[in-house]
Amino acid sequence: MTESQTAPAVPETVAAVDLGSNSFHMIVGKLDNKQLVIVDRLRDAVRLGGGLLPDKTLSDDAWDRALESLSRMGQRLRALPHHAVRAVGTNTMRQIRDGGAFLQAAEDALGHPIEIIGGREEARLVYLGVAHGLATGDETRLVVDIGGGSTELILGEGLEARERESLFMGCVSMTGRFFADGKISQEAMEAAVLGGRVELRPVRRMFHANEWQTAVGSSGTIKAIEKVVVSNGWSDEGITKSSLKKLRRALVAAGHSDQLTLDGLSEDRRPVFAGGVAVLSAVFKALDIEVMQVSDLALREGLLYELVGHIQHVDVRDSTIRAVLQRFGADIKQANRVEATARALLRQVQDNWQLDNPEHILMLNWACRLHELGLAVSHSSFHKHGAYIVANADLPGFSRQQQAVLAALIRVHRRKFIAGEFASLPPHIAECAKRLAVLLRLSVLMHRGRGGSHKPPMKVTAKAMEIRLEFPEDWLHEHPLTEAEIKREAEYLAAAGFTLEFA
Repeated sequence: MTESQTAPAVPETVAAVDLGSNSFHMIVGKLDNKQLVIVDRLRDAVRLGGGLLPDKTLSDDAWDRALESLSRMGQRLRALPHHAVRAVGTNTMRQIRDGGAFLQAAEDALGHPIEIIGGREEARLVYLGVAHGLATGDETRLVVDIGGGSTELILGEGLEARERESLFMGCVSMTGRFFADGKISQEAMEAAVLGGRVELRPVRRMFHANEWQTAVGSSGTIKAIEKVVVSNGWSDEGITKSSLKKLRRALVAAGHSDQLTLDGLSEDRRPVFAGGVAVLSAVFKALDIEVMQVSDLALREGLLYELVGHIQHVDVRDSTIRAVLQRFGADIKQANRVEATARALLRQVQDNWQLDNPEHILMLNWACRLHELGLAVSHSSFHKHGAYIVANADLPGFSRQQQAVLAALIRVHRRKFIAGEFASLPPHIAECAKRLAVLLRLSVLMHRGRGGSHKPPMKVTAKAMEIRLEFPEDWLHEHPLTEAEIKREAEYLAAAGFTLEFA
């Protein structure tokens, strides 16, 4: 944590919300002597993925089910501060294309911001949750998580995920593709398993049994499968290759999802159970798995453990930024100079510009460190290259929205201030991001000579769209190049609706 950050009070209660393609989950914990104790859970079978229409909007029924669930969760969570709650949307929410209408309605119902995370980030968080429930050891583990719309595969050791992949198949999507009418025939089951193996083929070698010592499954589909095979006496514990084969035969014998009366199978799981069994069967066959343990922990627990880490000032995003800087050979000294000035400017305006959220500070710090990333590609238009890298790279710990904010800051840090770069962000985030961009631009401008003091002698005041810079008497006269650049900056900012005055 940098010296400029003001840490929020450590909350007694923390919560995580997982908005999956099949189910929505809420988990609430309390910090007891820095240890996490789970005190409340809620699960709703929303089937969001089943309500995704061909035009990538939600059906009215799915919209209503989702908001009803989020409203119930919101009643429990609304009193908690934002930094004590982390809510994420996964596969289906990544696909929705409605101009942000559903996301806005969902955030209003929950009373907290919702992040949309990429598949590989989802995989990392799944592994983090599962790993916290396993005994410590140095063996390599395969973790498999089957959701409604995607399946995550992770290889890891201890608490560290080493390889992560997210495949576009899940219990809801596989059911819709092969068992849409509810019929479960031998031909349909074989076709579904083969379809899953085709999806797995590009990553088969990476996650094959030769690469790990223990296989662990997580989340609702795999937990439901384990409950059924154990309840029916096909396995004593966990899921075995033979028990999964017996389960497939039982599904085919039933012939239809409505006729499934297997011990241990819940009513709400029945409609998508065949698709989930097909996905797991494909994973077993492709990766040569003989037996799989099952974890009670998953994505939501991973969210909660990482949230506690943020509160206790352990943030994986810092490690990610350091790795990116090292990979692209960034000029760390220049980045530090720009960051020091940006932090000094932020302290002066954060109250008037409402930039006192710790996330605002972090975003500005990270943008300062990354603003020259594109130089590794080309000196021409390097701000565009840097923005593209940050927007599209796999950045562990960052949500898609956070990457979009960083990319926008980098894109507009020099030359024309293109306000349209912030158009895809929610209005309240876009407004703050534009103000952070102004601070970044001014900080970069003051260090264009790439040397000298970390703290240029200027004061800044800001109100709405107005910024005023004040320098010591005769300082600008003694630095004519800086004065000329500030005049040009005033023209750039004016085109974006800002007024920059200086004296």
